[in-house]
Amino acid sequence: MTGQSPLLLSRQLLALAGTRIYSHHPDRIPQDTAVIVVSNHRSFLDAPVLMAALNRPIRFACHHYMGQVPLLRDFILRLGCFPLDAVDQRQQSFFHQATQLLQSQQMVGIFPEGTEPMVHLTDSHDMGEFHRGFAHLALRAPVEHLAVLPVAIVSQQETTKFPVPLKLLSWFDPSEPLFNQEGWHPMVLYQRADVLAGRPLWITNSQRQSYQGKQARSVVTDLMGHCQTEIKGLLQQI
Repeated sequence: MTGQSPLLLSRQLLALAGTRIYSHHPDRIPQDTAVIVVSNHRSFLDAPVLMAALNRPIRFACHHYMGQVPLLRDFILRLGCFPLDAVDQRQQSFFHQATQLLQSQQMVGIFPEGTEPMVHLTDSHDMGEFHRGFAHLALRAPVEHLAVLPVAIVSQQETTKFPVPLKLLSWFDPSEPLFNQEGWHPMVLYQRADVLAGRPLWITNSQRQSYQGKQARSVVTDLMGHCQTEIKGLLQQI
């Protein structure tokens, strides 16, 4: 699969895993513009599932440890992902890389629940609290015609394996407290998944102007709330 595009690689990976995808509301997906894709997250297949369902390459921010494991790092780079840096440089590096991608009219994918649902198994229709990074990126990035697209992944049929002890991952990223415990990292494999695009939110000049001083927190909270509400509603549709 060397030299193949992230979109083609995603489709081949899903075919190899035997994953069937059913896409809903494709008319809501913005075209020919910069997009921040925000989605719930339970499986390592979520990135290729979203690419295949939205029919576009998506540059996903992924966990720091994925960039530290040689073979895994090679694979995620071919998939178009960019691993987050170590904690002391993570925020600055994330904003810099993501902004450059958005300025070139690409899709940037973010899983704002973070690592928690990957380590602790949850029901396919559940969703955890969001981190604020994606909202700050949307309001801070100097990109015109920027859309934030909430998307829900609903697994209808899956299997779960436990291939890696959590403490092994702490060797690659000792800063992640979730890895510093007994037990095994679950690997969720979808056999069938529905992908539902939500209503995109276009970032306005008014929002950016309000993103300062005491108003900034309110604007960020509103953007997070829109995406959380949208995805929660989509998770209950099927």
